[in-house]
Amino acid sequence: MHLLWQILVSGVLLGGLYALMALGLTLVWGVLNIVNLAHGAFIMLGAYVCYYLFAFAHVDPFAALPISMAVLFCLGYGLQRGVLNLIMRAQMFNTLLMTFGIEVALTYLAQIVFSADFRTINPSYAGANFTLMGATVPLVRVMACGVALVLTVGLWLFLLHSRAGRAIRACAQNLGAARLYGVSPRSIYPLTFGLGAALAGAAGDLYGVVSQIHPYIGAVLTAKSFAIAIVGGLESPLGVIVGGMFLGVVESLTGLYIGPTYVDVASFGILVLVLIVRPTGLLGRAA
Repeated sequence: MHLLWQILVSGVLLGGLYALMALGLTLVWGVLNIVNLAHGAFIMLGAYVCYYLFAFAHVDPFAALPISMAVLFCLGYGLQRGVLNLIMRAQMFNTLLMTFGIEVALTYLAQIVFSADFRTINPSYAGANFTLMGATVPLVRVMACGVALVLTVGLWLFLLHSRAGRAIRACAQNLGAARLYGVSPRSIYPLTFGLGAALAGAAGDLYGVVSQIHPYIGAVLTAKSFAIAIVGGLESPLGVIVGGMFLGVVESLTGLYIGPTYVDVASFGILVLVLIVRPTGLLGRAA
């Protein structure tokens, strides 16, 4: 029973980070109708920004978070304005090919610039932990999960209460009506893609604190983010939180009772099951 409690706590903390990973993908998918296959590469780049700030400028990983987000926001904004904007009205297959090409290019550029070596970010408190009802809880994972949840709630509030957030929601719900009310998709689309990339940068920053990084982590993280977005639904950030934590717990339990080899099998098995039973996601509204 003690081991089960330990695994459940670890799964919830992992799920909080998963939710942030999927949030940017969900935002871009819901507003621009683009399944961004380069999303994992953005997470990878955010992790490297954090790593080099920590290794050479001695910036704490959590203090580096705004810098990682700013760098990735600029990258995402520029890619949408300069590249993706050219195919916004094309079929989804074309946007999939374009974002896949961006993912491949960013991955190989990262290998050339950063090398394929595994890197870790180890601040002074990396080994700190505390006990919660008998479970040993790593402090850095609690901090990463807490920041991930704060950013997720912050995006939700931004979409609900800010002028730009309402414009983003309007474009997602009814583009024609949004235009009639003076919303310009030409300015909203790059802003949205930039925000999605910034959230990926934040996820990469936090991921680098709790795991090893290398140029090829992007494809796996894109697939994981896609699964979480489907399981949680595209309706709101709350669904992404629920989906992330659900998959985090499922993966932890699978690793305990079946074996770590089957963790990804369990994740994508849940994805297939949700698509069959409830295609709108766990918190999505049925049509």
